[in-house]
Amino acid sequence: MTRKMIYLINPISGTGTKAPVKDLIIRKTRAEGIHFEILPSKADGSYDHLQQVIHKDAITDVVICGGDGTVNAVVDALQGVPVNIGIIPLGSGNGLAFAAKIPKQPGRALDLIFKGGAYPTDAFYINEKFSCMLCGIGFDAQVAHEFAKQKTRGLRTYIRISTILFFKAKPYPFELKMKDRILKTDAYFISIANSNQFGNNFTIAPRASLSDGLLDIVIVKKMNKISLPFSLLLQVTGKNKPRSGIDYGDQKNIIYLQTDKISIRNPGLAPLHIDGDPTDTSSEFKIRVIKNCFKLIQPG
Repeated sequence: MTRKMIYLINPISGTGTKAPVKDLIIRKTRAEGIHFEILPSKADGSYDHLQQVIHKDAITDVVICGGDGTVNAVVDALQGVPVNIGIIPLGSGNGLAFAAKIPKQPGRALDLIFKGGAYPTDAFYINEKFSCMLCGIGFDAQVAHEFAKQKTRGLRTYIRISTILFFKAKPYPFELKMKDRILKTDAYFISIANSNQFGNNFTIAPRASLSDGLLDIVIVKKMNKISLPFSLLLQVTGKNKPRSGIDYGDQKNIIYLQTDKISIRNPGLAPLHIDGDPTDTSSEFKIRVIKNCFKLIQPG
């Protein structure tokens, strides 16, 4: 099949100008002899118009040049459309791209798009809102809400905000229901992960797979704040393995489990983010995996 591509460039994702990336795309794609067009991303996150363009022009690949928020909006709009999704990671975190081992350098990411394969990738719904990577309830969502207000983006800003909010952080009450089991706990945050990380290669769910039909749930429970960094270190380094059934009694500070669906009551109205973007919270979340939701171009 003859490949035809759409490149979507988000001019405000991450840091720095996107002009060099656009020039690189034009030069390398022409060298490959692939028909392409470059379109701007939509500030309102609406991409329903792409379906008509894809059908009319027989587009085979949509390449998103931006961050996780743009990836979320585009993939959500293209569910069920037979196109491959590529990513040139230009965001602040790039969690999905890094989880899929897509190179950060635009030139290498383009080489992967030209030569790599497209593999079925899961996503999930949280109260019928779409997520292709990770959502968080509690502290990490507070960080996302504050980060979105900043004039400057990037890792340095994210670390500064996280540090400030860490000292103000408080646990929230939660009630989690998985199949016929209920767990009540106070926690600083809960991560629901399809990918293995927040972004910037900070891995919160080391055993997460993009295509196993399961969500990785990480519950960072109420604890002494002095213990919190050490407990997180055990989690991010993979020492804390996911448990099934009721076998997590020894996970005193962080509970790590896997499931295809879960309900979470949130009576304290802890804040919410979806794929890094701040989102209105709710007193209850119903979360379910979408198996083989889209095809992502990634290393084999």
